[in-house]
Amino acid sequence: MLLNKKLLIFVFFLGLILPLAFGQEELVYDAKGKRNPFIPLVTPEGRLLKLDKRENTMPQGLAIEGIIYDKLGRSFAIVNAEVVGIGDMAGDFQVLKILENKVIFIRNGELLEVELNKEGRE
Repeated sequence: MLLNKKLLIFVFFLGLILPLAFGQEELVYDAKGKRNPFIPLVTPEGRLLKLDKRENTMPQGLAIEGIIYDKLGRSFAIVNAEVVGIGDMAGDFQVLKILENKVIFIRNGELLEVELNKEGRE
């Protein structure tokens, strides 16, 4: 009998908590011009990311021309005719992550995703 009461109370509270936990909108962090504290300062490979404050201009001509993706090792990308790896600089941007079809850059704590240029392929 006591076990049934405890189970009933547990189910009641679970019914109250679950809608609160899963029913809310996704939160978006507004850095307000400062470094986003949720972006890591070190890559998974152990490289320190440079988060220098530079002039805040949009990238001009960041084109991903090719990607050599290796999920277990070191990936490379061809950005504006230069081969870069994670942690390398491409203009004012540092390469944060290389995925199969895009490269994620970081500058001043802000992320920029650039997809692989597929024009002229097949």
